[in-house]
Amino acid sequence: MQKAAKSDIVIEAVDGNDAYQSIVSDLMCLIGQVQASLLRIESAIACETSPASTDAADTGIIVLDDVTPRYAKAGAVLKAWDAGLGAALEFLLEAKAMEHRPN
Repeated sequence: MQKAAKSDIVIEAVDGNDAYQSIVSDLMCLIGQVQASLLRIESAIACETSPASTDAADTGIIVLDDVTPRYAKAGAVLKAWDAGLGAALEFLLEAKAMEHRPN
């Protein structure tokens, strides 16, 4: 086993197919986690902006506090990550399909 240069993650030597499957699996897991976080952020924003969650619910005034912009920024970053991870996964899957295509 060898240590990764800038982290404490231990990388085991595996054959090419196992490494590919592991990377694809990791990407799929990360995509799922990012999408779940996006849903939690969207839910938090909805709760923050719903009339029932404000003190002024009787008047129909919605008060946006300082938390919503931070959620929105985090959501934007997560959407970019989701797109990037999706593109990486798609590239790996297409590259693998190209390997098995007859000439």
